[in-house]
Amino acid sequence: MAKEVVKKIKLQIEAGKATPAPPVGTVLGPAGINLQEFCSKFNEETRDKMGDVIPTEISIYEDRSFDFVLKTPPAAFLIKKAAKIQKGSHKGANELVATISKEDLKKIAETKLPDLNAYDVDAAMNIIEGTARNMGVAVKGVNDQELAEQAKEAAIEEAEQAKRDAELAEMEAEAKADVDVNVEVIGENKEESEEQSEEN
Repeated sequence: MAKEVVKKIKLQIEAGKATPAPPVGTVLGPAGINLQEFCSKFNEETRDKMGDVIPTEISIYEDRSFDFVLKTPPAAFLIKKAAKIQKGSHKGANELVATISKEDLKKIAETKLPDLNAYDVDAAMNIIEGTARNMGVAVKGVNDQELAEQAKEAAIEEAEQAKRDAELAEMEAEAKADVDVNVEVIGENKEESEEQSEEN
């Protein structure tokens, strides 16, 4: 009779570097499995992928034994690695931060194919290209010119918006200064009227 899975846990761990310390211990400790055993098995199976982040799905059974399945590294991680960048764009496709080659795109698509909802490498390449675009990473010869244009237009629009904001801030400052002047004038008139009433 098959053992019953009581819990499934998903983790992303750097290949060959699992330790019982947090975050692994924090997540798996309460599940009651042998942390040292998990770390040893995980590190052994991922030693050849050092430097990659490996998503792992752990099935925990009622007798506290476990199995785990290694997935392919996240697309964003593979794109950053290929582009040699630490992080993607904060503005999505409106800011170009790096370019990868079509060969890089194909390699990433081939790596990710087992975990993607795609029937072939071409379909997988389209999915990865979309992820790269959202990160501000262009693919040379595929969409680099289009993204460069888009980033240029976005930069011009941003500069114009900043100019409009600056003008608006200036107008607000002038309006505030006018109010301050009026307040002072009113205050002076009040003092004068008080002085006059005292004289009378």
